[in-house]
Amino acid sequence: METRHPDFDLEEKYLEETVAEARSQLEQARETLETKRTEMREVKKGIFENVGQGVAGNLSDPDNFDAFVELSQGMALVTGIADDYEETKRRIGRLENTVRSPYFARVDFLFEGDGEPEEVYIGRNSLKTEKALKIYVYDWRSPIAGVFYRFMTGPAYYDAPAGRICGEVQKKRQYEIKDSRLCYFFDADISIEDEILRQMLSRNVSPGMKAIVETIQREQDILIRNMENDLLMIQGAAGSGKTSVALHRAAYLMYQGLNNRLAANNILILSPNTAFEEYIAGVLPELGEENVVSNVFEDIVRSVLKGRKTESCSAFLEKALWNTDEGRRRKRSMELKTSAAFLRALNRFVEEIPARWMEFKDLYFNGRRIVTKEKLIQQVLRNPERPLAARLRESALWVWEEISSERKIAGREMQNALFQELQGILEPDLYRLYRIFWSERTYVREALGRDSRDGGANTAKGDAVSYTEKEIEEIRAHTLAALEENRIDYDDAVVLVWLRLRLYGDQDYRHIRQVIIDEAQDYYPLQYAIFGLLFPDAKYTVLGDVNQTLAKQEDLSFYGQVREILGKENSSLVTLKKSFRCTNEILQFSLRFLGRDPEIASFNRSGDPVSVRAFDSRAEYLSGIEDEIRLCRERGMETIGLLCKNESGCDDLFEDLKSRVKLKQIRSGGAEELSGILLLPSYMAKGLEFDEVIVCDAGVENYMDEDDRKVLYVECTRALHRLSVFCEGEMTPLVIADSVG
Repeated sequence: METRHPDFDLEEKYLEETVAEARSQLEQARETLETKRTEMREVKKGIFENVGQGVAGNLSDPDNFDAFVELSQGMALVTGIADDYEETKRRIGRLENTVRSPYFARVDFLFEGDGEPEEVYIGRNSLKTEKALKIYVYDWRSPIAGVFYRFMTGPAYYDAPAGRICGEVQKKRQYEIKDSRLCYFFDADISIEDEILRQMLSRNVSPGMKAIVETIQREQDILIRNMENDLLMIQGAAGSGKTSVALHRAAYLMYQGLNNRLAANNILILSPNTAFEEYIAGVLPELGEENVVSNVFEDIVRSVLKGRKTESCSAFLEKALWNTDEGRRRKRSMELKTSAAFLRALNRFVEEIPARWMEFKDLYFNGRRIVTKEKLIQQVLRNPERPLAARLRESALWVWEEISSERKIAGREMQNALFQELQGILEPDLYRLYRIFWSERTYVREALGRDSRDGGANTAKGDAVSYTEKEIEEIRAHTLAALEENRIDYDDAVVLVWLRLRLYGDQDYRHIRQVIIDEAQDYYPLQYAIFGLLFPDAKYTVLGDVNQTLAKQEDLSFYGQVREILGKENSSLVTLKKSFRCTNEILQFSLRFLGRDPEIASFNRSGDPVSVRAFDSRAEYLSGIEDEIRLCRERGMETIGLLCKNESGCDDLFEDLKSRVKLKQIRSGGAEELSGILLLPSYMAKGLEFDEVIVCDAGVENYMDEDDRKVLYVECTRALHRLSVFCEGEMTPLVIADSVG
């Protein structure tokens, strides 16, 4: 018979008191919400009746100025009430969660010099009485809560605003509370903590990522609470919790924002794709915070290029991941156009635009030359650190002001003619200039270390990447042909975004003070230069894994490039080597694709061996996939990922399986709930996880080179509990089969 813990009655009593306080505050918050709703309705009604109708009929009547002022004040009042209303709704959500499960841990902390320890209960949100006379629950982000994550029993400390607080952890206790009921609790030590984490990792995947406040590891907590670095870079193995760290870090930054005014709209998360955005969307609301702004790079492209239609990153990867001449050309073109050497060429080109590539001319007014072409160019070349468009506006204004006295006596028609001429120099044509850049061979050749007088040496070198003369000319010809057809490929879109920012500047993102870049290894140097232009005053959290690059190769020197490009000297690189996602069997199988012995450790969770099967016919292959899905369903697995290298492979498989299996195909740009049986390409699976993964197209025709090793590593490490690697026909030699059926 199980012995009842001697503290059980005391713990139940404390839980009852805590839940009662939470319910009382919840009732008050609901009453406040109703009051705010009524108040907002009455204010709107008053504005409409007393002000709105009076001005609506004649908006241009000067006699209505006072009414307009009153209307403006009324709308400001409505906005203020609406903000309070939304905050009250969020508070209700937090309190409802607190009622269900107010805390998950307790630390008995003996402050240095005290005689009795303080019992510190830790939950997802704080709960305290008015004026904080009693704190029932401390927020997991509070300074003292860090003791729970970083220390076992014994000497401990935490850093508070007033300085370092030292003491001793005398007890660590963890709880399972559901629907306001205490299920069980235990006093934690390392082995029990590991067992609880193992149980949580053994559960099925949910449609969206969940908060992990109960199981944050010490090294993760240090990263979440890092406030010292302007650039925090995290190199983490697949399944090491990088994304969880990033999202909990965002929640922590907003918690700290109570003091430094960091709001949700001051934080930007750059996600690899829209499926990933959907996957992480629930984490911050689960933690009681507003969702921060989340973008994919194409959102930035659309914003900066004013909606101009361009090729997507997914469409680029769809071509670049194929082992064809076209695929190799696309990869090489992207490497070239986004390299540090190419950036030097672009910078030189931008510097020369006013003097060489803009169509300036002498300006006349009233029959007199008022400024020469040379003088106008000289004026534009002043303050070269400012965007060209700003300098052009200033130069046009300078000309306009220079003849202010003459303009006053000239006719309207003459003034309009000069104004139109000045308008012509205000807007440099971005796409014409980019065509000029590629038409002039000297920029790219010289940036790559080529001298136009070298007589045609065999190769050109741009930093670490060498190009033959034939490759450069092929890339150049394809680029000019695409521009001639008014088509903008993804690599050109990246360049055009940088070029427009250099020419025009940008103010749309200046409010961003924290940027979190996930799957950072898949961005190219020029993209980091773009981030530097868009978010010059922001701090960065950069999370990546150089073993998971797609369509290129990277090593740890990548992070040095990021540091140099972003210009953040106060930076740090931290490595997370333990993988919590996969079973031992899946992780060990996946590591073979890295081609070396990486320092990646498993959390020590065992599971089924990896199934590797090559099928002789299409019928056997489809039946094998169907049988594997059925087996997983019988075992209670809820989320099964069918992965192909490319979307075209997914299209073919979907047509063959849709009448046999109930499945959803996830396409680029889509944002469906990630549950059930999902079919998606490798590049859309970035950052996601599934109960089982079936790599469906592991044949020799699909996977054959070093880049393909990385694709297989990405695909296989999406699996939590079970992994199958299938193909029709001959298995790729990159997979060492455990069994072939």
